[in-house]
Amino acid sequence: MSKYNFKSFDAEFPDDSACLDFIFRARYAGHKCECGKTNCFHRRAKRRAYQCAWCGAQIYPTAGTIFEKSETSLKSWFFAIFLFAKSKNGVAAKELERQLGVTYKTAWRMGHQIRALMSGTGNPLTGIVEADETYVGGKRHGQGRGAVGKTPVMGVVERRGEVRATVVTNVTADTAIGFVRKNVVTTAQVMTDESAVYNYTSKFGFAHAAVNHSAGEYVVGRIHTNTIDGFWSQVKRSVDGTHHSVSPKWLQSYVDEFSFRYNHRFFGVDVFRKMLANLPPAKAAGETSI
Repeated sequence: MSKYNFKSFDAEFPDDSACLDFIFRARYAGHKCECGKTNCFHRRAKRRAYQCAWCGAQIYPTAGTIFEKSETSLKSWFFAIFLFAKSKNGVAAKELERQLGVTYKTAWRMGHQIRALMSGTGNPLTGIVEADETYVGGKRHGQGRGAVGKTPVMGVVERRGEVRATVVTNVTADTAIGFVRKNVVTTAQVMTDESAVYNYTSKFGFAHAAVNHSAGEYVVGRIHTNTIDGFWSQVKRSVDGTHHSVSPKWLQSYVDEFSFRYNHRFFGVDVFRKMLANLPPAKAAGETSI
């Protein structure tokens, strides 16, 4: 199947009307009206609404979505989602401002709303899983206790599988064990570095093995943390190169964004389609918010 590029996008979504029709089909396919009829809705002119031909009840497809009450055109929203889907290192608010011709404030808000389509959790990880933590932000280089002003992020990744990453307030044994137990099945083999916070994983049924980075030991057979280290490198390159800095308040949404991209790197489904599929399901019949 050919790749979905801008030409494909522009042909499928030439205007706001096409975008609204897509949202309606995605959220309300087979929807039963409050009068009991189905397949009975038609577009209302000059409004983001569909009306039942039998009872006059109206549906606003954008209600409850990131597009709700936004004055920005749906075509611009869809194009912004397309940019996020096609970017490897994220999209800065200044880039959205330039591409869409909107204010920086609007672009910043749109970016954070779009990242909501890239959040969510999946099934616990299995097989060989690498666990590690990193530190993001701050003005000084450093890790661990030397990472003044940095925000800790814990992560686990299944080799040739998915990643789970969460911003945490501290890196202690309780935090690490709780995070691993939440995101990894107990039959998995957990690979870490020499950090003592992971030493207790074996007490909870995990097969644990470690390499000692401080002693220059990085790979011992299949024991290593190269996969999770590679993910952290991508996150930091993206933050530093695209966004330059990220507030701890919003860091989780950026971590979710990078995790989403990583988790869909092998998927045949285009990331743009997957993001649109994450629009929330329809609300109850008779909703009236715009």
